[in-house]
Amino acid sequence: MADRRVPQGWHVVAIQSALITGCLAGALIVAGVAHAETSTIGRTWPVAELDAMAEIEARAAKQPPNMAEKFGPRSGWSALKGAMLGVARQTQVRSVVPFYTLDREIRLPDGKLLYPAGFTFNPLTYVSLPQKLVVVHPRDLGWALKTAALTDWIILTGGGAPKDDALSLGERHGRALFVLEERVKDRLGLTVAPVIVRQVGQRLELREIRLEPKGRPNP
Repeated sequence: MADRRVPQGWHVVAIQSALITGCLAGALIVAGVAHAETSTIGRTWPVAELDAMAEIEARAAKQPPNMAEKFGPRSGWSALKGAMLGVARQTQVRSVVPFYTLDREIRLPDGKLLYPAGFTFNPLTYVSLPQKLVVVHPRDLGWALKTAALTDWIILTGGGAPKDDALSLGERHGRALFVLEERVKDRLGLTVAPVIVRQVGQRLELREIRLEPKGRPNP
């Protein structure tokens, strides 16, 4: 999340403005010199490419107007079926290291073996998870919307009412919602929800939260 603290003191602002102005002036000077010293050698041809948006619109126009009817109601879409999780009975924090094992070997273009099949490593050693993952049952979406920051991902488990799929609820609340996949459930070691997942060093912290049934707002 961006830090929007304002620097203290007019002199700091003045110095920053001078630096920005200097950088812009320098860029314009360099650009002008580069333009003056640029010349064309040899023959040139105009580049003619299809307009991407025009091509998309042309292909869309060829599709039948009732394409959506072929997929049936959303309640039957397998892509919107989330993985199932239990209900958190107590609030607790635990850690998970999401080790990954290669199912095939990886070789360089010259054929040299880089990593053998079966090599196990921790992805968090090389990448970071900047946002938190708030995993909830659909009935607890109201709590998640109040708890999650705008940069966090809200992920819904399975088990909700047919009308409460991630797509419909996202449209209803004006926020992107995601579906919990089985492979993500297994990789993160999730067993219950609600749970807030965040990276701490080279491990994942799972904060499982017990909610009072009477305090659950309706999505």
